[in-house]
Amino acid sequence: MTFETWIAFCAASAVLLVIPGPTILLVVSYALGQGLRTALPMAAGVALGDFTAMTLSMLGVGALLAASATVFTALKLVGAAYLIYLGAKLFRAGGTLRAEPRTDTASAARMMAHAWLVTALNPKSITFFVAFLPQFLDRHADFWTQMLIFEATFLALAFANALGYALVAARARRLVGNEKAIRLFNRTGGTLLVGAGVATVALRSGS
Repeated sequence: MTFETWIAFCAASAVLLVIPGPTILLVVSYALGQGLRTALPMAAGVALGDFTAMTLSMLGVGALLAASATVFTALKLVGAAYLIYLGAKLFRAGGTLRAEPRTDTASAARMMAHAWLVTALNPKSITFFVAFLPQFLDRHADFWTQMLIFEATFLALAFANALGYALVAARARRLVGNEKAIRLFNRTGGTLLVGAGVATVALRSGS
């Protein structure tokens, strides 16, 4: 794996992580309702959930990699199309972040378990990883080394992202409810995702 590939993975992962899906909405809901005490357990739960989903996905991708170069290449093209789809969907998402404050009292362990379940058991998570990860894998390099590096990187980014959302929601609630800010955020992220998908197709067709 080259340093450039790792940087590209970091950039794409960062954009994908900030998309406010079910996991982020849960984090924001807890933070809005119960403040800063939710930040660490929710971020830890998200990281554990992503670890579960990503490990299952990587094992499936590894099996495809070993089985057929053609299938693996086709999966990469499907993944590029998926990035473009996610980008277009995010661009059109508008300016609302639908997260109702959760005021029910929950322990840190319970919040962490809730975040883990929502993240790990979301079928879209595994589908996403299966489509996303092959873009950055080198078929000729050691699979397990790449798996370790990508997982560690993604989990660190996932933890930081969830923690950031929780802190912002707890401290700057007006920003979370600011329609203009959310719309700009969604359109910027959507444009970057579409660009990543198009770039992947362009690079592959030119190689």
